[in-house]
Amino acid sequence: MPPEESGAAGADGELSPAARRLYAYAVERHVFDLCEATAALGVRAAAAITELASAHLLQRAPGDAPDRWSAVAPRAAAARALAPLALLVRETHDEMDRLRGRLEALVPAYEAGTAHRDLSGSGRLELVTDLGAVRGLIAELVATCERELLTSQPGGGRPLETLEESIGRDESLLTRGVRMRTIYQHTARYSRPTAAYVERVTALGAQVRTLGDGLMRMLIFDEHTGLMAVPDRSGAALVVREPSVVHFMTTTFERSWVGAEPFPTSVSPEAARSISDELRQTIVRLLSEGLEDKVIARRLGMSERTCQRHIAEIMRAVGAKSRFQAGYLLSPAPAAGPVTPTPTPPT
Repeated sequence: MPPEESGAAGADGELSPAARRLYAYAVERHVFDLCEATAALGVRAAAAITELASAHLLQRAPGDAPDRWSAVAPRAAAARALAPLALLVRETHDEMDRLRGRLEALVPAYEAGTAHRDLSGSGRLELVTDLGAVRGLIAELVATCERELLTSQPGGGRPLETLEESIGRDESLLTRGVRMRTIYQHTARYSRPTAAYVERVTALGAQVRTLGDGLMRMLIFDEHTGLMAVPDRSGAALVVREPSVVHFMTTTFERSWVGAEPFPTSVSPEAARSISDELRQTIVRLLSEGLEDKVIARRLGMSERTCQRHIAEIMRAVGAKSRFQAGYLLSPAPAAGPVTPTPTPPT
């Protein structure tokens, strides 16, 4: 038998051609049996009858004859087929309502407990050490933020996976009319993924600036809740709800914001030279303080290799033969003019 005459339904759930022909035949008659259908269609109709019956498009005709069939209207068939699903949907909605009711019944106890906690001062500082929990907390705070989100992100360009995780969340925040201000370090300007992210969020109204040094990693939501990075605890965060500490964090951010420069989505050669000069002056200051290369690199958000390249250029500029000698030569003259060897973009 050719495939098109078989009674098998298609892979997508569509009726087979044989079933369609049989259904058209059945609609034209009050009742029929297998032999009549086979004679009329020229093929055995058993598989097509089974297919139509499973789709509720055929039903056994009333009477004593077991092999008599009649057609069912498509809408009636749909009602029969969807009845179990409709029941499942109703039961699911009922279960959702019951679950919601059980959880909402705990709201008074929760609000009373949090009010007592706020009065006693407990719970205003919370250390969260699990990275997944930190991410979930940030997502929750962003979703409930109503006025403004302040973020300070040291460390140069942000990882691509972090930006991909943030972009949808931040765009949703901005489209709700919530303000967002972010401070990066100057070195973030050389990161293409970071620049692309900045271009997307600034198009929606976000403001982004950069600063050379002195940033602490933190987020502040509505001047009410803050998150701070924890030194030497990668992925951990300190959740701050103490108003005076959140106020201090906000003030620190605002002071950094005043001294920061707008983040351009493209860096001109002149701007690159200007930023490189400022970075080198910061390296000079940190070098004169006796800091190690890796500490300086971390403070400025650049790789240690790039930082060492800058230090080598500074040493050549002042005629130092060692970094210790460079620190000695530089420390007596903190107000000296800028050291401007050939700029090297950070990596």
